Amino acid sequence: MNILLIGSGGREHALAWAISGSPLCDRLFIAPGNPGTAQCGENVVLDIADHKAVADFCKLQRIDLVVVGPEGPLVAGIADDLAAAGIKVFGPSKAAAQLEGSKAFTKELCAEFAIPTAGFGRFRDAAAAKAYVAAQGAPIVIKADGLAAGKGVVMAETLEEANEAIEMMFGGGLGAAGAEVVIEEWMIGEEASFFALCDGTHALALASAQDHKRVGDGDTGPNTGGMGAYSPAPVMTKALEEQVMAEIVRPTLAGMAKRGTPFKGVLFAGLMITAQGPKLIEYNVRFGDPECEVLMPRLKSDIVPALLASCDGVLDTFDLRWSDETALTVVLAAKGYPGKPETGTVIKGIEQAEAQDDVLVFHAGTKQDATGAILSHGGRVLNVVATAKSVSEAQAKAYRGVDAIDWPGGFCRRDIGWQAVKRERES
Repeated sequence: MNILLIGSGGREHALAWAISGSPLCDRLFIAPGNPGTAQCGENVVLDIADHKAVADFCKLQRIDLVVVGPEGPLVAGIADDLAAAGIKVFGPSKAAAQLEGSKAFTKELCAEFAIPTAGFGRFRDAAAAKAYVAAQGAPIVIKADGLAAGKGVVMAETLEEANEAIEMMFGGGLGAAGAEVVIEEWMIGEEASFFALCDGTHALALASAQDHKRVGDGDTGPNTGGMGAYSPAPVMTKALEEQVMAEIVRPTLAGMAKRGTPFKGVLFAGLMITAQGPKLIEYNVRFGDPECEVLMPRLKSDIVPALLASCDGVLDTFDLRWSDETALTVVLAAKGYPGKPETGTVIKGIEQAEAQDDVLVFHAGTKQDATGAILSHGGRVLNVVATAKSVSEAQAKAYRGVDAIDWPGGFCRRDIGWQAVKRERES
């Protein structure tokens, strides 16, 4: 079959790597892709915001399945428009994608269907939001309602920080994403990411992961889209996974179906494991980035039949096999990130990194010039992934891969996986 993968980041390179290994995949196109995805299939120049152009391409190339990587096109309704053109697509409808597109939508869904989450308030003006913060006290969490490229959440430890975040969001600092603000209680616990495939009625648990959002070692500095991750998350025991499915994922799926907006695709639950049990922080409606980069190397089953089962509503007859090994990824970012990154700097040594045992390199923000050189072309640029029997071993292998790369214009955290490594040493 012919498959079109939409996106250009590290998540899409990981998906392209997994999809291209399927015996079912005859041709894989990636739009627009990156130099890494070009090793897995054919990159194509296609305006993914022009849904008719995407549909026309699918008909021309006889595409059997479209896999949508990033959240933007899903929230914009690409799945609806492709389905209307008779094209099978993996990803939720525009209505169902509100689970990520609007934090207020998700909080109201949680309230309606008794899904455990943080207490909250939603606001459309700064004065009311500040009054709520004054009444609740700090620390407190301020979130832009809409999509903000991973930068719409402020963990405010003081009232001053909270008020500054409110002023920034309502002042247009995040564009339309900050037109409405959700303010939540500060939950205490350990964060984890949990993924499930959904077909509108049934949910199939995938795997867990933990990521590092802060830019600096020791989880310091501003939030980013993610500086590294590992899978599985040691905090997510089998019993906790079953609890998350029973109390969070399945009630969400049932609630969405009851509302007439059934969810198909991958549901990514950001969780806080509190003393009272797991609570939902937020939903994403696509594979995480960099979490996808550690999920795909652990997946032993063919991913393509799983994606098709989600589209066709037959997940209740389906199962997947996962490696027991740990996968860990370190993100190499361009200097200046998460502010304005320095782009156009030359990267060498990727082949040397991949020559290391059990190491993969997934491209994210890269481009190739006319000479074949790889250049930085974004904030998060490369993902160096390693697999091993323990987090400690995977961490050591990943950093050996990192150290083989010659890129003076980049940086990374040197402590990815520190919580799990500490847990291993104490056990």
